[in-house]
Amino acid sequence: MCNRQRDTLRTGITTGTCAAAAAKASAIFLVSGEAPNSVTVKNLEGREFSLSTFREGNRFTVIKDAGDDKSDVTDGAEISALVELADGENEIAFIAGEGVGTVTLPGLKIPVGQPAINPVPRKMIALAVREVIPKRSLKVTVSVKNGEELAKRTFNPRLGIVGGISILGTTGVVKPMNERAILDSLTLEMSMIRSLGYDEIFVTFAGTGEKIARRNFHIEGRNVIQCVNYPGHVLDEAERFGFTRVIICGQPGKLLKVTAGSFITHSKASDGRLEALCTHLALTGACQNVIASVYRSNTTSEAIEIIKSGHLEKVWDNIAEATWKRCAERVNKAVKIDVIFFDTEGKILGAYHDE
Repeated sequence: MCNRQRDTLRTGITTGTCAAAAAKASAIFLVSGEAPNSVTVKNLEGREFSLSTFREGNRFTVIKDAGDDKSDVTDGAEISALVELADGENEIAFIAGEGVGTVTLPGLKIPVGQPAINPVPRKMIALAVREVIPKRSLKVTVSVKNGEELAKRTFNPRLGIVGGISILGTTGVVKPMNERAILDSLTLEMSMIRSLGYDEIFVTFAGTGEKIARRNFHIEGRNVIQCVNYPGHVLDEAERFGFTRVIICGQPGKLLKVTAGSFITHSKASDGRLEALCTHLALTGACQNVIASVYRSNTTSEAIEIIKSGHLEKVWDNIAEATWKRCAERVNKAVKIDVIFFDTEGKILGAYHDE
């Protein structure tokens, strides 16, 4: 299935495609007693995928190949399926086997209590097994070896999916760029938070920022999201989902990029931290020597200490207000925005609160 064209990255297959192939192989074995070494399945657009399968009892397994997207934590995972007959006709019940998660919170594409097998993979699995068993009701159990461990490296714990990974995919193909998957996961998490009744959301950049925010503001609920490198996307979705207030907080290393107008904060996409900091130091009245020292600093932590030694800490409130202005413009002032800068130890450097 996977292919490499000149000067392009090799595509892979989704966990949903693997599950569909494993289920089809199990269905063939159920009705014929023959164990296929490979099967062909289709996505919803009719594209065909021919995948190798191997048998373990009545269960069949497909090894996932993520192509050149080696950031995919399920690359090389063993995706298995067991198809069993059930009473009645035309129904397919999906069961979460070992290593497949269960949805425990509302707001996702699958109802609470259901296996975390997304709608498109369910349709692909149904299409595959119905080629073999057209009408009889069936039970399809999907499993992933070591899936619970793999899930710890995904967004699943934050989404309230417990016990394993999700079976995903919309086209059946993994393209070697995972930015879309990150954005989709952030959107799902925000949908879940909103469905729990929260109208305020705290936005941090990573785990350390979340710990600092929770400690400083005594947050115990689920209304904290790690935006990774995509504060702009989170702000856009906050407006779309109808959140009334966003509290965006972080250390200067990331948040200063937003001050400079960058809403994708990956180092390959943007910087401008020191430039923004030096600009606001100049507006605050700092002397040229201090500004030059900050500009030459190797890290924002070093810059923080230079500012402190020059007794210019008020600059952080000014920077927080400038950051608020950027964010407020991003959401057309439809959402209240608070901005809080922390140092590495979690002490608040400066803040601006939207009234």
